[in-house]
Amino acid sequence: MTTKTVGDIVAALEAAYPPELAESWDQVGLICGDPDEPVHKVAFALDCTMSVVERALEEGADMLVVHHPLLLRGVHSVAANTPKGKVVHTLIRGGCALFAAHTNADSARPGVNDKLAELVGIRPGRPIRPVGDVDVDTPGALERATGLGRVGTLPEPMTLREFTQRVADALPETVWGVRAAGDPEQMVRTVAVSSGSGDSFLDDARALGVDVYVTSDLRPPPVDEPLRAGGPAVIDTAHWASEFPWTQQAEGIVNPLGVETCIIPVRTDPWTVSAHPNQAK
Repeated sequence: MTTKTVGDIVAALEAAYPPELAESWDQVGLICGDPDEPVHKVAFALDCTMSVVERALEEGADMLVVHHPLLLRGVHSVAANTPKGKVVHTLIRGGCALFAAHTNADSARPGVNDKLAELVGIRPGRPIRPVGDVDVDTPGALERATGLGRVGTLPEPMTLREFTQRVADALPETVWGVRAAGDPEQMVRTVAVSSGSGDSFLDDARALGVDVYVTSDLRPPPVDEPLRAGGPAVIDTAHWASEFPWTQQAEGIVNPLGVETCIIPVRTDPWTVSAHPNQAK
Protein backbone atom coordinates (compact mmCIF):
# COMPACT_ATOMS: atom_id res chain seq x y z
CA MET A 1 0.00 0.00 0.00
CA THR A 2 1.23 3.49 -0.87
CA THR A 3 2.43 5.48 2.13
CA LYS A 4 -0.08 8.15 3.10
CA THR A 5 0.89 11.76 3.65
CA VAL A 6 -0.32 14.49 5.97
CA GLY A 7 -2.16 15.90 2.95
CA ASP A 8 -3.97 12.59 2.42
CA ILE A 9 -5.21 12.57 6.01
CA VAL A 10 -6.26 16.22 5.74
CA ALA A 11 -8.20 15.47 2.53
CA ALA A 12 -10.09 12.59 4.15
CA LEU A 13 -10.98 14.61 7.24
CA GLU A 14 -12.02 17.67 5.25
CA ALA A 15 -14.23 15.51 3.02
CA ALA A 16 -16.04 14.35 6.16
CA TYR A 17 -15.93 17.72 7.92
CA PRO A 18 -16.01 20.37 5.15
CA PRO A 19 -14.18 23.55 6.24
CA GLU A 20 -17.00 25.67 4.80
CA LEU A 21 -19.26 24.39 7.59
CA ALA A 22 -17.07 26.08 10.21
CA GLU A 23 -18.34 29.21 11.93
CA SER A 24 -16.83 32.47 10.64
CA TRP A 25 -14.78 33.00 13.81
CA ASP A 26 -13.31 29.49 13.82
CA GLN A 27 -9.80 28.37 12.83
CA VAL A 28 -9.89 24.84 11.45
CA GLY A 29 -7.58 22.72 9.33
CA LEU A 30 -3.85 22.01 9.37
CA ILE A 31 -2.19 24.03 12.13
CA CYS A 32 1.37 22.82 11.75
CA GLY A 33 3.06 20.18 9.65
CA ASP A 34 4.11 19.59 6.04
CA PRO A 35 1.31 18.22 3.79
CA ASP A 36 3.92 16.21 1.86
CA GLU A 37 5.37 14.42 4.90
CA PRO A 38 4.53 10.71 5.26
CA VAL A 39 2.17 9.57 8.01
CA HIS A 40 2.33 6.15 9.63
CA LYS A 41 0.27 6.74 12.78
CA VAL A 42 -2.47 9.26 13.61
CA ALA A 43 -3.52 10.09 17.17
CA PHE A 44 -6.88 11.61 18.15
CA ALA A 45 -7.75 13.80 21.14
CA LEU A 46 -10.12 16.60 22.07
CA ASP A 47 -7.50 19.19 23.01
CA CYS A 48 -3.88 19.84 22.08
CA THR A 49 -2.40 20.19 25.56
CA MET A 50 1.19 19.44 26.46
CA SER A 51 0.20 16.19 28.17
CA VAL A 52 -1.71 15.09 25.06
CA VAL A 53 1.21 15.94 22.77
CA GLU A 54 3.69 14.06 24.96
CA ARG A 55 1.41 11.02 24.97
CA ALA A 56 0.94 11.19 21.19
CA LEU A 57 4.70 11.29 20.65
CA GLU A 58 5.16 8.38 23.07
CA GLU A 59 2.67 6.45 20.92
CA GLY A 60 4.79 7.18 17.85
CA ALA A 61 2.20 9.39 16.16
CA ASP A 62 3.33 11.65 13.36
CA MET A 63 -0.04 13.43 13.17
CA LEU A 64 -2.41 14.59 15.91
CA VAL A 65 -6.07 15.31 15.15
CA VAL A 66 -7.99 17.38 17.71
CA HIS A 67 -11.38 19.07 18.01
CA HIS A 68 -10.40 22.35 19.67
CA PRO A 69 -8.00 24.53 17.65
CA LEU A 70 -4.76 25.35 19.46
CA LEU A 71 -4.54 28.85 17.97
CA LEU A 72 -8.17 29.97 17.97
CA ARG A 73 -7.62 33.59 18.91
CA GLY A 74 -5.05 36.07 17.63
CA VAL A 75 -1.51 34.91 18.37
CA HIS A 76 1.52 37.13 17.91
CA SER A 77 4.18 34.68 19.07
CA VAL A 78 4.77 30.95 19.25
CA ALA A 79 8.05 31.32 21.10
CA ALA A 80 8.98 28.17 22.97
CA ASN A 81 8.80 29.99 26.32
CA THR A 82 5.03 30.52 25.93
CA PRO A 83 2.55 27.71 26.74
CA LYS A 84 1.17 27.33 23.22
CA GLY A 85 4.54 28.01 21.64
CA LYS A 86 6.03 25.19 23.68
CA VAL A 87 3.35 22.85 22.34
CA VAL A 88 4.04 23.91 18.75
CA HIS A 89 7.82 23.49 19.14
CA THR A 90 7.35 20.07 20.76
CA LEU A 91 5.17 18.93 17.87
CA ILE A 92 7.62 20.17 15.25
CA ARG A 93 10.66 18.67 17.00
CA GLY A 94 8.76 15.39 17.29
CA GLY A 95 7.81 15.39 13.61
CA CYS A 96 4.10 15.46 14.42
CA ALA A 97 1.58 17.46 12.38
CA LEU A 98 -1.48 19.02 14.03
CA PHE A 99 -4.98 19.26 12.53
CA ALA A 100 -8.22 20.60 14.04
CA ALA A 101 -11.84 19.94 13.05
CA HIS A 102 -14.01 22.16 15.27
CA THR A 103 -17.37 23.73 14.39
CA ASN A 104 -17.20 22.12 10.95
CA ALA A 105 -17.20 18.76 12.74
CA ASP A 106 -20.05 19.98 14.97
CA SER A 107 -22.25 20.77 11.94
CA ALA A 108 -21.23 17.88 9.65
CA ARG A 109 -23.33 14.75 9.21
CA PRO A 110 -22.24 12.58 10.82
CA GLY A 111 -20.41 14.81 13.23
CA VAL A 112 -19.83 15.53 16.90
CA ASN A 113 -23.52 16.11 17.61
CA ASP A 114 -24.57 12.88 15.91
CA LYS A 115 -22.20 10.97 18.18
CA LEU A 116 -23.64 12.69 21.26
CA ALA A 117 -27.20 12.00 20.10
CA GLU A 118 -26.38 8.34 19.54
CA LEU A 119 -24.87 8.01 23.03
CA VAL A 120 -27.88 9.50 24.84
CA GLY A 121 -30.23 7.19 22.96
CA ILE A 122 -31.86 9.23 20.20
CA ARG A 123 -31.72 8.88 16.44
CA PRO A 124 -30.29 12.23 15.30
CA GLY A 125 -32.75 14.18 13.20
CA ARG A 126 -32.84 17.83 12.22
CA PRO A 127 -30.19 20.26 13.50
CA ILE A 128 -31.18 22.79 16.13
CA ARG A 129 -29.82 25.54 13.89
CA PRO A 130 -29.28 24.57 10.22
CA VAL A 131 -26.33 25.87 8.21
CA GLY A 132 -27.26 27.58 4.95
CA ASP A 133 -30.59 27.49 3.15
CA VAL A 134 -32.81 24.45 3.59
CA ASP A 135 -35.79 23.76 1.32
CA VAL A 136 -38.30 22.84 4.01
CA ASP A 137 -40.83 21.89 1.31
CA THR A 138 -38.64 18.99 0.22
CA PRO A 139 -39.49 15.87 2.27
CA GLY A 140 -36.67 14.97 4.64
CA ALA A 141 -34.52 17.98 3.69
CA LEU A 142 -34.51 19.41 7.21
CA GLU A 143 -33.82 15.99 8.72
CA ARG A 144 -30.74 15.64 6.51
CA ALA A 145 -29.53 19.23 6.83
CA THR A 146 -26.15 20.10 8.26
CA GLY A 147 -26.02 22.43 11.23
CA LEU A 148 -25.36 22.79 14.93
CA GLY A 149 -27.12 20.54 17.44
CA ARG A 150 -29.48 17.64 16.82
CA VAL A 151 -33.10 16.89 17.70
CA GLY A 152 -34.51 13.40 18.15
CA THR A 153 -36.91 11.17 20.03
CA LEU A 154 -36.31 8.51 22.66
CA PRO A 155 -37.76 5.06 21.82
CA GLU A 156 -39.81 5.23 25.03
CA PRO A 157 -40.56 8.13 27.39
CA MET A 158 -38.81 8.21 30.75
CA THR A 159 -38.54 10.58 33.68
CA LEU A 160 -36.03 13.40 33.66
CA ARG A 161 -34.30 11.67 36.57
CA GLU A 162 -33.96 8.45 34.57
CA PHE A 163 -32.79 10.24 31.44
CA THR A 164 -30.21 12.25 33.38
CA GLN A 165 -28.80 8.98 34.69
CA ARG A 166 -28.75 7.59 31.16
CA VAL A 167 -26.70 10.58 30.00
CA ALA A 168 -24.31 10.18 32.94
CA ASP A 169 -23.86 6.48 32.17
CA ALA A 170 -23.27 7.15 28.46
CA LEU A 171 -20.59 9.83 28.72
CA PRO A 172 -17.02 9.61 30.01
CA GLU A 173 -16.82 10.23 33.75
CA THR A 174 -15.66 13.64 34.97
CA VAL A 175 -15.46 15.46 38.28
CA TRP A 176 -18.13 17.85 36.96
CA GLY A 177 -20.60 15.02 36.51
CA VAL A 178 -24.07 15.57 35.04
CA ARG A 179 -26.79 17.78 36.53
CA ALA A 180 -30.32 18.64 35.47
CA ALA A 181 -32.78 21.52 35.86
CA GLY A 182 -36.49 20.75 35.87
CA ASP A 183 -38.99 18.47 37.60
CA PRO A 184 -37.14 15.18 38.20
CA GLU A 185 -40.36 13.21 37.64
CA GLN A 186 -41.31 15.02 34.41
CA MET A 187 -41.69 12.60 31.51
CA VAL A 188 -39.37 13.33 28.59
CA ARG A 189 -39.23 11.93 25.08
CA THR A 190 -38.22 14.64 22.58
CA VAL A 191 -34.58 15.61 23.05
CA ALA A 192 -32.27 18.30 21.68
CA VAL A 193 -28.51 17.98 22.09
CA SER A 194 -25.65 20.38 21.45
CA SER A 195 -22.10 19.29 22.22
CA GLY A 196 -19.87 21.77 24.02
CA SER A 197 -21.06 25.20 25.16
CA GLY A 198 -24.72 25.44 24.14
CA ASP A 199 -26.42 28.17 26.16
CA SER A 200 -26.92 30.20 22.96
CA PHE A 201 -29.38 27.54 21.79
CA LEU A 202 -31.66 27.60 24.85
CA ASP A 203 -34.23 29.76 23.06
CA ASP A 204 -34.01 27.56 19.97
CA ALA A 205 -34.66 24.45 22.06
CA ARG A 206 -37.69 26.12 23.61
CA ALA A 207 -39.02 27.18 20.19
CA LEU A 208 -38.67 23.60 18.94
CA GLY A 209 -40.85 22.38 21.80
CA VAL A 210 -38.53 19.61 22.97
CA ASP A 211 -38.92 18.09 26.43
CA VAL A 212 -35.24 18.27 27.39
CA TYR A 213 -32.07 19.91 26.12
CA VAL A 214 -28.62 18.36 26.70
CA THR A 215 -25.53 20.57 26.47
CA SER A 216 -22.58 21.92 28.51
CA ASP A 217 -21.12 24.95 30.30
CA LEU A 218 -24.44 26.38 31.46
CA ARG A 219 -24.83 29.36 33.79
CA PRO A 220 -27.89 29.71 36.07
CA PRO A 221 -29.60 32.84 34.61
CA PRO A 222 -29.80 31.60 30.99
CA VAL A 223 -31.20 28.28 32.25
CA ASP A 224 -33.61 29.65 34.86
CA GLU A 225 -35.42 32.22 32.73
CA PRO A 226 -36.49 29.89 29.87
CA LEU A 227 -37.35 27.17 32.40
CA ARG A 228 -39.68 29.51 34.30
CA ALA A 229 -41.25 30.54 31.00
CA GLY A 230 -42.20 26.95 30.21
CA GLY A 231 -39.06 25.93 28.35
CA PRO A 232 -37.60 22.43 28.30
CA ALA A 233 -35.79 20.73 31.14
CA VAL A 234 -32.03 21.12 30.78
CA ILE A 235 -29.18 18.67 31.35
CA ASP A 236 -25.72 20.15 31.86
CA THR A 237 -22.70 17.94 31.18
CA ALA A 238 -18.96 18.57 31.26
CA HIS A 239 -17.78 20.12 28.00
CA TRP A 240 -15.01 17.54 27.55
CA ALA A 241 -17.37 14.63 28.21
CA SER A 242 -19.91 15.75 25.61
CA GLU A 243 -17.29 15.91 22.85
CA PHE A 244 -14.55 13.38 23.61
CA PRO A 245 -16.53 10.42 22.13
CA TRP A 246 -16.19 12.15 18.75
CA THR A 247 -12.59 10.92 18.66
CA GLN A 248 -13.93 7.43 17.88
CA GLN A 249 -15.87 8.80 14.93
CA ALA A 250 -12.86 10.72 13.58
CA GLU A 251 -10.66 7.65 13.98
CA GLY A 252 -13.16 5.71 11.87
CA ILE A 253 -12.68 8.19 9.02
CA VAL A 254 -8.91 7.67 8.94
CA ASN A 255 -8.81 3.90 9.56
CA PRO A 256 -9.67 2.94 5.94
CA LEU A 257 -6.55 4.78 4.74
CA GLY A 258 -4.41 2.00 6.16
CA VAL A 259 -2.43 4.00 8.72
CA GLU A 260 -2.19 3.10 12.38
CA THR A 261 -4.44 5.07 14.73
CA CYS A 262 -4.86 5.59 18.45
CA ILE A 263 -7.04 7.65 20.77
CA ILE A 264 -5.26 9.62 23.48
CA PRO A 265 -7.35 9.05 26.65
CA VAL A 266 -6.01 12.09 28.53
CA ARG A 267 -8.89 13.87 30.28
CA THR A 268 -8.42 17.55 29.49
CA ASP A 269 -11.48 18.70 31.42
CA PRO A 270 -10.06 21.38 33.78
CA TRP A 271 -12.04 20.43 36.89
CA THR A 272 -10.16 18.15 39.29
CA VAL A 273 -12.15 18.22 42.57
CA SER A 274 -15.82 18.36 43.52
CA ALA A 275 -17.25 18.37 47.03
CA HIS A 276 -20.60 18.22 48.80
CA PRO A 277 -21.34 19.03 52.45
CA ASN A 278 -20.48 16.22 54.84
CA GLN A 279 -23.88 14.97 55.98
CA ALA A 280 -22.32 13.30 59.02
CA LYS A 281 -21.45 16.67 60.61
